[in-house]
Amino acid sequence: MRKQHIPWILVPVILILDQVSKILVKTNMTLGQSIPVIGDWFILHFTENYGMAFGMEFSGEYGKLILSLFRIIAVIFLGWYLYRLVINKAKTGLIVCVSMIMAGALGNIIDSAFYGLIFSESLFNQTAVLFPEGGGYGSFLHGKVVDMLYFPVIRGNFPSWMPFLAGEQFIFFRPVFNISDTAITSGVLILLVFQKTLLGGLKNLPETTETAD
Repeated sequence: MRKQHIPWILVPVILILDQVSKILVKTNMTLGQSIPVIGDWFILHFTENYGMAFGMEFSGEYGKLILSLFRIIAVIFLGWYLYRLVINKAKTGLIVCVSMIMAGALGNIIDSAFYGLIFSESLFNQTAVLFPEGGGYGSFLHGKVVDMLYFPVIRGNFPSWMPFLAGEQFIFFRPVFNISDTAITSGVLILLVFQKTLLGGLKNLPETTETAD
């Protein structure tokens, strides 16, 4: 596969998987519903948030708007950066990582930008409807991000000697996330672990406008 083809294949694949999974969950599960997939350590748990990855919140109407606009600006920058990497024949691994991060950011932008317009409200006793009569539950850029992947791999209780938390239950890994979050996190982690390999020769790349092989 030629380097210039990587973003055009990887980004749509991640986006399709992300959006199909979100639409299926939102139209078939009630808010807060859980479906065990593999025992007690991989569960589909439907939740929504207004904010950042892994269910973290960015509160308030203006906070939500600022976050959505920031995401859009970030994606535009990532698109430009990815274009420069491709035409300058950067390492394949770097192009893959940036493509994953961009696809993940786009996936959550779609939720924020359009889900409020095209879905009815998800409730604890009622599934959402796609393209409901009378319009959706929110306005442009004020949609909720759908999360469903939950891996409570380790469950237990804090030891009795631990101040304030003695005897309290803990769960690892607690956050609920989606495929977009997974793509962003994976791309960032790979960059961090292999930064010397992937970024080491970046400054020495030839400046060219030719299509990469």
